[in-house]
Amino acid sequence: METNAKQTNIPEEAEPVSSRKETKRGNERRMWPIRVRKGRAMTCLFLAQLVPLGLTPHIIPPIPKPSPSLPFLLHHHSPTTVSLPPIPRAAAIRSFTTSIQSTMQRPESISYLAQREAAEVDEILMGPFGFSVDQLMELAGLSVACSIAEVYKPSEYGRVLAICGPGNNGGDGLVAARHLHHFGYKPVVCYPKRTNKPLYNGLVTQLESLSVPFVSVEDLPQDLSEEFDVLLDAMFGFSFHGAPRPPFDDLIQKLVRLRDNDQARQKSPVIVSVDIPSGWHVEEGDVGGHGIKPDMLVSLTAPKLCAKKFSGPHHFLGGRFVPPAIVEKYKLHLPPYPGTSMCVRIGKPPQIDISALRENYISPDLVEDQVDPDPIEQISAVLQFRKWFDDAVASGLREPNAMSLSTAGKDGKPSSRMVLLKGVDKDGFVWYTNYESRKGHELSENPRASLLFFWNELNRQVRVEGPVQKVPEQESEQYFNSRPRGSQIGAIVSNQSTIVPGRHVLHQQYKELEQKFADGNLIPKPKHWGGYRLRPESFEFWQGQKSRLHDRLFSLPYFVLLVYGNKMYLCQIVVCCNNFHTFGYYPVYACPMVSSWVHFILSGSKEINLSPGAAS
Repeated sequence: METNAKQTNIPEEAEPVSSRKETKRGNERRMWPIRVRKGRAMTCLFLAQLVPLGLTPHIIPPIPKPSPSLPFLLHHHSPTTVSLPPIPRAAAIRSFTTSIQSTMQRPESISYLAQREAAEVDEILMGPFGFSVDQLMELAGLSVACSIAEVYKPSEYGRVLAICGPGNNGGDGLVAARHLHHFGYKPVVCYPKRTNKPLYNGLVTQLESLSVPFVSVEDLPQDLSEEFDVLLDAMFGFSFHGAPRPPFDDLIQKLVRLRDNDQARQKSPVIVSVDIPSGWHVEEGDVGGHGIKPDMLVSLTAPKLCAKKFSGPHHFLGGRFVPPAIVEKYKLHLPPYPGTSMCVRIGKPPQIDISALRENYISPDLVEDQVDPDPIEQISAVLQFRKWFDDAVASGLREPNAMSLSTAGKDGKPSSRMVLLKGVDKDGFVWYTNYESRKGHELSENPRASLLFFWNELNRQVRVEGPVQKVPEQESEQYFNSRPRGSQIGAIVSNQSTIVPGRHVLHQQYKELEQKFADGNLIPKPKHWGGYRLRPESFEFWQGQKSRLHDRLFSLPYFVLLVYGNKMYLCQIVVCCNNFHTFGYYPVYACPMVSSWVHFILSGSKEINLSPGAAS
């Protein structure tokens, strides 16, 4: 039967790519070590020295002499002017590209199973290793559904036709259809030759209980592109041989003709084949060259030999349960699965035209009437932010409090980084960090900043701008003491934006402090660590809409002089207005459109005493 497999993921140790030092009298040239650390989900480069690619002199941090045995983690430090020989940009780019590509899993380095080997693996899994057919089928179908969801989003490819054969490959398709339903797709199943066994009958019952429709071959539209976005080919797997019999021969030809007529359509459905494109020879592939040409192939256990002939843009491996003994017996070389994923891409993703990447947003309208019309306090816009923030939390988004913090020093050069919001109220937005970091130095020189919250799944973002000041020391102490002890020690050890000789130094310092405070005593907050508060002067609420006609609601500050008797107040007025309106510096009484959005911040006013009659 057709099942799926996984190679045990063993992280590789860092290995030096190049380590060479050339020295000439009067003209010293160095090539510091570049080390590549291979992880499960990404490749990270640790550079022992950041070498400029242009002309000298350059401003770079002072750099200690690196050890050839370990990488350096470099950050900004007090600058020093030095001269370095220019390095050709093309050569530098080539070296980086070569290093990165060498860590990627290429298709030619992956194991491919012959038909006999694939059958043997199934027998071993269901024999000595105790797997049942329904277990393997469930994991295979889930892998297929996850692979589809990885590339084809339900917002654009929601209509799925699963064409299922009578064997285990068809069972994988039934399971995939169920998972796709739960993923937000709208699957339809064509299952012409049903297998009358409890396992398959149960899968049909499960789909029927979800109101997933079944359609006969006769009721399929002549042109499948009219009603479907994804065609799931789950007819035959690696155990099939010979010529397909009716009605599957006609179904295969439907898929073939669909690809032949692609150029005549504005958008054609994509074809996803499970393990083997139906009608292909399991080892030799599409022998006559007139078979199905799928856009995606989801190999199970390990790719079969015919997968070498697959030329579509998306090749995935599904399932992750193969025991190490099988991996060793068949000398399997398979890519590691990232995180908790049930699928992994084989080879590089296809080249994409970046200019063609776009999303057509579908959102409810954002109008002024929906926003809290509090005319008394400045927290009108803050209340709207809290409403959107609560929506992001309720939607289960990962770290909805993540925000991009943009700052600039006295030189005017902007810098941005992601930080976490730790508090928001009428007084502003609070986050905590190292005061001696780059952002800390820039805020000391220019105490203004911009925050950006982006909630992609909700088609929403919020920009907030205003002055920044440190929070009171007592408030920083209170938050610091509420953090996990590991995070407290990390804040002491991590001197942001400074040079460290290696990660081992951080680990050693961390262990020393961990032992020092092992008795559970209070860990004191370091002086260089604390919070900042941005007091909002302006907001922009953005919600994506169709055809780029997005909604924007602005909250902007105005300053006016208000005269009461012999006192004059310099007040800030916050006006919120949708971007489809025209607005300017209107007097309050002349702008009824925003009258309910005006409020006065008397707590921050400048009070001026005037002699009687001086007010005008």
